[in-house]
Amino acid sequence: MSRGYRKLLTLGMVLGLCASVLTGCGADGGQQAQTTENADGSQADGEAMSFPLPTAAEESEIYVEPIPDISDDFIRGMDASSVLVEENSGVTYYNEDGEEQDVFMTLAQSGVNYIRLRVWNDPYDENGNGYGGGNNDVATAIELGRRATKYGMKVCIDFHYSDFWADPKRQHAPKAWEGMSAQEKCDALYDFTKDSLTQLLDAGVDVGMVQIGNEINNGMAGETLAPTVMNLLVSGSRAVREISEECGRDIQIVLHYTNIEEADKIDNIALNLLNFGVDYDIFGLSYYPFWDGTNENMQAVARNLQEKYGKKVLIAETSYCYTSEDGDGTANSLAGTDDLVDGYAATVQSQATMIRDICAAANEAGVMGIFYWEGVWIPVGGPTQDNAPIWEKYGSGWASSYAADYDPDDAGLYYGGCSWDNQAMFDFDGHPLPSLNVFKYLKYGATAPLAVDAVPEVYASCDVGGTLTLPEEVDVIYNDRSANTKVPVSWDAAQVAAVDTDTGGSYDVAGSLEDGTEVMAHVEVKMMNHVKNPSFEEADTSMWKIAYTGDDNPTDFQEKADDAYTGTMAYHFWSEDSDMDFSIEQELTDLEPGTYQLSVYAQGGDVSDDCEMALYAVVNGEEVSEPFMVAGWADWQNPTIPDIKVTDGTLTIGVRMKCNAKSWGTVDDFTLNRVSD
Repeated sequence: MSRGYRKLLTLGMVLGLCASVLTGCGADGGQQAQTTENADGSQADGEAMSFPLPTAAEESEIYVEPIPDISDDFIRGMDASSVLVEENSGVTYYNEDGEEQDVFMTLAQSGVNYIRLRVWNDPYDENGNGYGGGNNDVATAIELGRRATKYGMKVCIDFHYSDFWADPKRQHAPKAWEGMSAQEKCDALYDFTKDSLTQLLDAGVDVGMVQIGNEINNGMAGETLAPTVMNLLVSGSRAVREISEECGRDIQIVLHYTNIEEADKIDNIALNLLNFGVDYDIFGLSYYPFWDGTNENMQAVARNLQEKYGKKVLIAETSYCYTSEDGDGTANSLAGTDDLVDGYAATVQSQATMIRDICAAANEAGVMGIFYWEGVWIPVGGPTQDNAPIWEKYGSGWASSYAADYDPDDAGLYYGGCSWDNQAMFDFDGHPLPSLNVFKYLKYGATAPLAVDAVPEVYASCDVGGTLTLPEEVDVIYNDRSANTKVPVSWDAAQVAAVDTDTGGSYDVAGSLEDGTEVMAHVEVKMMNHVKNPSFEEADTSMWKIAYTGDDNPTDFQEKADDAYTGTMAYHFWSEDSDMDFSIEQELTDLEPGTYQLSVYAQGGDVSDDCEMALYAVVNGEEVSEPFMVAGWADWQNPTIPDIKVTDGTLTIGVRMKCNAKSWGTVDDFTLNRVSD
């Protein structure tokens, strides 16, 4: 008897699943019981409990703007795949009153109506050691799925068709499928899907959706060729349809993709699915606002899938952080301020507002709902503790060392704890955050006293030898975003005075609002480049004046990283038949008086000895220049003019060239620094 079946047998004995084998489609013949409760709110006669949504706005610790037209059927989902290993590792989940409570009951009370559970084929090594990340085999999904069903939530089963994580970076075939032909894999996938789904339904799990693969943009189950992947999808879909028909259940089929910021590629995927005749109901999208573009782009992608291909759309994964703190000593996936979305801080309120805003945008675009990814994955120990033994034993970290043989290029290098704990909807000790209630507040909203949610940190810079100016007002983000405004700020005078503008350096300057809210300004004193669009990376090049002799311009702004000093753009010259005589220049105004240094980079070849090339600057009606000559491809010359005295704030800078036909090259990265008074 395999390890998976031994676990199922033990689970059945503990939970008393005798009735589950009666029908082959769940003990109730495939229909979940209607909800009834005893007077004390406990479960009545083994039937599923339910927790009705509010019928009006409620007072809360978070403010939630209502979405009046959102349906009660809008999917308010939560991926909760890590719960079992978390509990095995000693984690305790609490309810809002601080009492220990089944986390699935807490989720249901907070408005969650759907639970998503990943399933791996065999996430164990030959000695029975788990790979981690939840050790999410079928037996685990059964136990968690039964608990979700008990509290009235439907379940989405997310088959990865791998023994461990599957996503655009990795789609490893299960160990048992190694060496199989493409057709043999199709047969194995069909069998695994049908057998696993049968076990889940027999155990009484209310499966409403099945994902055939997880983020399968670049392949599935070790296969990358489109026809083979399509055949795998067809096999999985066929298995689900057959089970649905046998059990009289409406189980929706989801195909799950990511990288929706590349809208054209998503459209091409949908077109391929159509052309190959893949049978599915829902196009699932991962949408992490800090990685995957804007709400507007998400809406455009969703509308295209619905209107052009007639498919329902689901946000299969999303999330946001409530803190920037690390809970277990493993670096967070969403960490510093650079990762945050503008207008959304690393706070509980911003987490709630972000999810509310994604739901509002999704609802407006006709999307059927969202799943929040792993809102229950919290630390099993503190950030300074050695948590590795727990992660290894119970699989509650992202990956254990045992996964190295199966996934040596990723899990084998980066195994450890949870990088998602700051994006959970429970605090590090297992208490639900107020933001978890956003799911039940979507329609009618929630009221709270107006309060500051965050003050974005201020970033300021000044030129070496220049004058530092800090803003007199700063942006303030409130729990009710409609109240956002600018507010006067007072900066610490002693810290401002300590900023030495004569030399380069970085400083932090504290400030405060009238109500005492603290503000921080990060100041950098540096040699600023006063040239506008100095590397030609911006589309607007109107600040550059180009002059040339002859009828045809031998120059252009070329996009080619190999010919650029930095980035991908450079100013390029080439002529097949005619000698070239051209210049590119920019006039700068409002410069602070002082001494400046000008430089540029240039490369090229096939120039004759009589060619003339020079970097120049025109100041106070006089020109200073520095001649140079290109010497070959990628042999970057860096002519520099060190002492340019600016008195009236105006300076013209540029490069001019006179060179032979068939010579070529590029100019890039103009730099103008103020070096002294």
